[in-house]
Amino acid sequence: MNSMYIVANWKMNGDQIFNSHLITTIEKNSVINDASHMIICPSMPYLQQINTQKPSYMILGAQNISQYDNGAYTGEISAPMYSSVGVNHIVIGHSERREYFAESDALLAEKVNAVLANNSTPIFCCGEPLAIREAETQNAFVENQLINSLFHLSSEQLLKVVIAYEPIWAIGTGKTASSAQAQEIHAFIRSVLAIKYGADIADQISILYGGSVKAANAVELFSQPDVDGGLVGGASLIATEFTAIINALQ
Repeated sequence: MNSMYIVANWKMNGDQIFNSHLITTIEKNSVINDASHMIICPSMPYLQQINTQKPSYMILGAQNISQYDNGAYTGEISAPMYSSVGVNHIVIGHSERREYFAESDALLAEKVNAVLANNSTPIFCCGEPLAIREAETQNAFVENQLINSLFHLSSEQLLKVVIAYEPIWAIGTGKTASSAQAQEIHAFIRSVLAIKYGADIADQISILYGGSVKAANAVELFSQPDVDGGLVGGASLIATEFTAIINALQ
């Protein structure tokens, strides 16, 4: 059986005062049970702060990683470095990393390898932009992302990966992805995994939805059979919104 996750991607936001208030408010107002995994991914300078303040049920995550373990790579952070400060869940291939920093499928495959080699969990992002959705070629587009970055893995390795689907066309465009559209592409992703690895493996993979998850749509999204939680961006910075999303998972 796959696990349910809520992943908070704070992106390049926050400071020590803001972070402290947000974590305190989330802890006070959220309903937690053992079936859910809440992962908080702050900006790198605040990892130690969040690790010290967070309650035990929150998992510390990171937003990006180097494909290298060490060396002359100024400004990069490696998997062993993250592990040493309590991070073992790392977002790989977020749409902003792909678009703004030109991260390729091949590079992301290397980053996935680096995370797994350190016994950590990659949260692998995939998803299509507006032009691909309008051309109705989103299935082939997402399938290629999965093949190029994940299909070199063994079944045992894949079971350690969390997948997050991002409908880039529905983020900040004024367009809205319905829960039915989310379920359709999530089911397709699972079917692609099943063809390569078998249905038993595919059914154990958690597939998160990352398309502007909000309090208003969380319950409907999370009720879909192939939606195993959410990768939450802007709403994770608003305590009332984020706690409502967390509670919707219950």
